[in-house]
Amino acid sequence: MLGKTSKKNKDLVILQAKRKEQVVRSLFFIFSLISIFTTLGIVFVLVFEAIGFFQEVSILEFLTDTLWTPLFYDKHFGILPLLCGTLLTSLIAMLVAGPLGLLTAIFLSEYASPRVRRICKPILEILAGVPTVVYGYFALLFVTPLLQKIIPSLSGFNALSPGIVMGIMILPLVSSLSEDAMYVVPQGLREAAYALGSTKMEVSLKVVVPAAFSGITTSFILAISRAIGETMLVTIAAGQMAQLTFNPLVPIQTMTAYIVQVSLGDTPAGSLEYKTIFAVGLVLFLLTLILNLVAQWLRKRFREAYE
Repeated sequence: MLGKTSKKNKDLVILQAKRKEQVVRSLFFIFSLISIFTTLGIVFVLVFEAIGFFQEVSILEFLTDTLWTPLFYDKHFGILPLLCGTLLTSLIAMLVAGPLGLLTAIFLSEYASPRVRRICKPILEILAGVPTVVYGYFALLFVTPLLQKIIPSLSGFNALSPGIVMGIMILPLVSSLSEDAMYVVPQGLREAAYALGSTKMEVSLKVVVPAAFSGITTSFILAISRAIGETMLVTIAAGQMAQLTFNPLVPIQTMTAYIVQVSLGDTPAGSLEYKTIFAVGLVLFLLTLILNLVAQWLRKRFREAYE
């Protein structure tokens, strides 16, 4: 009798555990569906509204015209000036964040003591938590006047200042992900290189960095995606002059800044001018999607598996 009671209690416990597991699994499944349908909803809205725009403006004009003046009397709908401004600020940001982030990652992974690493890494990641509007005013009111003392021809609104500050903003993304990739490289690879007479710098640059290449390149591409999608910083400090130029000293306008300009303005909803933000948003979405797909491909293509 006692054995039967014990078996029933055990079966009851197992049944309750299975029910709890089923509930948790169902919750996770619901959350996954919410994420999927949210993404599909965003894509649907962008595509639906963009179709209305392209019914009035040809795709050829949109992709090849060098003027972007949808809010002017003489209307032009060429995305190239906005695309150029976005890529220019992102390029400047990566020229800052790329080398500094990689060097920081190498220091934290290979040179810093465990105590220094525990202290410096969280402090560095605080940069990622600063609101972007703060970075925008920092670029406009501090970095730009400082650069104007060195470059007198620098305009009050320009691509250089927000690009540099954006590089500082995405620095933790590059350094943290790159350092994580280097940190998991097996210690045996380092010891083998030291046994062959390599110096610490040679081990860092010729052994650890190549072994962590997939993680490093992924961090770079994700940082570029973050820079392309940045909004408030470039809206505040880069200006609202859409012009096709690669000169970082003059005002430019990015795709995100234009979306903010129209969204906060007096443009009537449903008008052609209003629909331009969805066409621009669709291009922005496709850019970030392509970059994320490239990041995933690089991670799978160059990923090193260690046992």
